[in-house]
Amino acid sequence: MKKLLMLLLLGSISTTATAREDIQDFSINEAMAINKISSAIGEGVEFYFAGQQHGAIVKSLGEFKTSKKTNAFGKSDLKACQWAFASAMKSLKQRAQKEGGNAVVNIRSNYDNHQTSSAETFKCGAGNVIAGVALIGDVVTLEK
Repeated sequence: MKKLLMLLLLGSISTTATAREDIQDFSINEAMAINKISSAIGEGVEFYFAGQQHGAIVKSLGEFKTSKKTNAFGKSDLKACQWAFASAMKSLKQRAQKEGGNAVVNIRSNYDNHQTSSAETFKCGAGNVIAGVALIGDVVTLEK
């Protein structure tokens, strides 16, 4: 009987912990304005979200995806999603540098392989334990 109760309790805890996945929009500008986030992303690569104007493309180096998750336990959806966004942006930056580019253009949200374009917001899936951001963008060399 004790084993049965323990199994039921553990089952309900794991179901509760993973049950929620709210997909929400969060502000790109608000996230980038946080010093800890902009410092984590760093400098050296320019970012342009879908629809934003940028300089002339000298060379296209390919379209690349990134999907980053972070621990959301005990954090607000906003804070967890902003940190996942920072990780995804840093990943795009590293890819641009690896490919020899100086910018990532046409950045879109790609949550659950469903692309959405916005110059103001990114999509994030937030649950009780994990939050995730997926982005896709074109790595390029822009004219200086």
